[in-house]
Amino acid sequence: MRKVVVTGLGVINAIAKSKDEFKENLKNMVIGIDHISQFDTTDHKVKIAGEVKDFDPLLYMDKKIAKRYDRFLQFAIAATKEALEDSNLEDGEWKENAAVIVASGIGGFKTLYKEFQKMEKKGPKVVSPFLIPMMISDMASGVVSIEFGLKGPNFNTVSACASSLHAIAMGTMLIRHGYVDVAIVGGAEATIDPMPIAAFANMKALSTRNDDPKGSSRPFDKDRDGFVMGEGAGVVVLESEEHAKKRNANVYGYIEGFGMSGDAYHISAPDENGTGAAKAIKIALKDSNIDPEKIELANCHATSTPSGDIAETRALRNAFGDHAKKIYIQGSKTLFGHALGGAAAIEFIGLILQMKEGFIHGMPNLVNPDDELKDLNIPKETVNYKTKYAIKNAFGFGGHNVSIVYRSL
Repeated sequence: MRKVVVTGLGVINAIAKSKDEFKENLKNMVIGIDHISQFDTTDHKVKIAGEVKDFDPLLYMDKKIAKRYDRFLQFAIAATKEALEDSNLEDGEWKENAAVIVASGIGGFKTLYKEFQKMEKKGPKVVSPFLIPMMISDMASGVVSIEFGLKGPNFNTVSACASSLHAIAMGTMLIRHGYVDVAIVGGAEATIDPMPIAAFANMKALSTRNDDPKGSSRPFDKDRDGFVMGEGAGVVVLESEEHAKKRNANVYGYIEGFGMSGDAYHISAPDENGTGAAKAIKIALKDSNIDPEKIELANCHATSTPSGDIAETRALRNAFGDHAKKIYIQGSKTLFGHALGGAAAIEFIGLILQMKEGFIHGMPNLVNPDDELKDLNIPKETVNYKTKYAIKNAFGFGGHNVSIVYRSL
């Protein structure tokens, strides 16, 4: 099988609108969670989120196109533009068979909600003819393909909060087996809107720490009370090693392996012992053909939910045994919230940047570590450390589990 390398990164989230800004704000543990500004939260139990502030889509596309694209599509275009520029891929034959897998777990909910409101007030005649293509979650891949002329395999992976890591795994698979030389992969989401906030709040999944937005997302902390909604996009350019070397590309590192599994347990709750998650981690390690003790860093799904964080750390113990105590463990959602289907790609990019620059961001909201986690290596402050091998986990409602092993240069 062919080796797969990372050659381009593009990202947008609550603490950054570029990979360079992202790198610096991760290192400095900048927190982008604040009170929601996109709608009136007066009647809502949850009033906080990790919003992308001052986003101007016209920096990435013309006005006519921007008006026809839901916010999650605008994010996808913005992140892809940066990723392709970062990769230095110029126009050429590679576009004829470049894969595009830019995932979204929910799609254009903002547009759907807006059009429902219009129809309720004025009837069906006012519903936008662009509603369906603005809303369906596969359209992130569609518009990226259209905007950048990419004509290879084009589809979406939908697995809730594991969606974008599944996308990266699928792109890796296509390159490994020779179907494509280049894959544009990742995810985008924009669901900071009244209905999703109300729905997640009513199922008691969201933090209600409205009086302390910066301290609301508390992975691994005894006082965690739920996740904080985020938004944004992360897009990664993958290439076969041969294709990248042929054009003398800048290479960040290698995707060594991936693992996928299902909990077969519950529609939203994780298996409390993390059995399915551990299985995905073990498959990823086996696929990578490396000694598990080489893993130095785990960028966790770590949503800050009472059951989720414990299940994931139990999965790490299951997969790594005593070595789990030596691995640096972190969760990036504490800084910018949980971007659902786009989260894993954003966090994977953060992992790559940390490994390239030689640091591991700390967990500023880890005040009272959960009793079960006190023997684990979860840094509160940023650590200067050059990591070679790391693992990234992502899990989703429905019991979807994905893990990817990454090696930096």
